[in-house]
Amino acid sequence: MQPNIIYDFDSNKDINTWSVVDDTVMGGMSNGTFQLSIDGHGVFTGYVTTENNGGFSSVRYEFESMSVEGYENVVIKLKGDGKDYQFRLKASRSDYYSYIREFSTTGEWEEITIPLGDFYPSYRGRKLSMPNFSGDSIEEVAFLIGNKKKESFRLIIDKIELK
Repeated sequence: MQPNIIYDFDSNKDINTWSVVDDTVMGGMSNGTFQLSIDGHGVFTGYVTTENNGGFSSVRYEFESMSVEGYENVVIKLKGDGKDYQFRLKASRSDYYSYIREFSTTGEWEEITIPLGDFYPSYRGRKLSMPNFSGDSIEEVAFLIGNKKKESFRLIIDKIELK
């Protein structure tokens, strides 16, 4: 089965379909930005602070429903900064919860492979008592950093696909 591309960054992409959501929605003071680099990668950078009960920054991409039938993994080509992140997905963008999986970065270009069945349901940082992801489709993906400490971050994203 051919990979199904969720998003493949290049220098001609319009990234206005991506949106940053920081802890400012609940009074926090973290600040993330998302830009397209000259060499055509999505660059999610900023600073997370725990002040005012904050502690996270995220960037998300909503799209028309995409079938995941026949696919086992999400594969992300990225270059991190050695920090831990979450990759999140939603079966429906109207769901109040996300399915989450943490991953670590090495500071080098790498492919992160996450089995779809490893995504667990979570809402506002709390794991829900529901089964792990087993849906037929997805409508949103997101990256989030929230390591319960003050830190700057930089995540460079090349491609997100189903394999």
